[in-house]
Amino acid sequence: MSEKSRTENSAEIGVESSQPARLTHLDDDGRVVMVDVGSKAITARSAEARGFVRLDAETIKAIRERRTPKGDPLETARLAGIMAAKRTSELIPLCHSLALSHVDVQITLTDQGAEITATASTSAQTGVEMEALTAVSVAALTIYDMCKAIDRRMVIERIRMVAKSGGKSGQSYLDPLA
Repeated sequence: MSEKSRTENSAEIGVESSQPARLTHLDDDGRVVMVDVGSKAITARSAEARGFVRLDAETIKAIRERRTPKGDPLETARLAGIMAAKRTSELIPLCHSLALSHVDVQITLTDQGAEITATASTSAQTGVEMEALTAVSVAALTIYDMCKAIDRRMVIERIRMVAKSGGKSGQSYLDPLA
């Protein structure tokens, strides 16, 4: 690919640089590597992610009436999400291990299903987006697991980052559905 077409491609994907986009997890020979964050400043960082589990009306009613066969799926999912955030680096290759200062998972039951919001924070040289996304993902999977006996039509959807702060980019609101 020519230098000109690489620069044009970078502009198409939103890179604001005259230099071609560089994938940070590849070395010059195309091998996968872990990004070295050693020279980055330690800053307070936070991230918020959301997702949704679409549930059948009868499943929502069963959750509200506390008559799901495996117990309370929302509280179990909340705890599973927190636990998963703490183990993100064991699940995602090349993800840095972070000492999290806080993780919170909130689940709200609506007339359509369960809205999941996770926040994670730390003071580190890299962000906590993956931890927030992992928390939401595992919470959604836990709801699915705990309700699959009564609802075979569940859909896990709209898992996304909605906000982050810290590092050189400062605060960003990213929610594509907002």
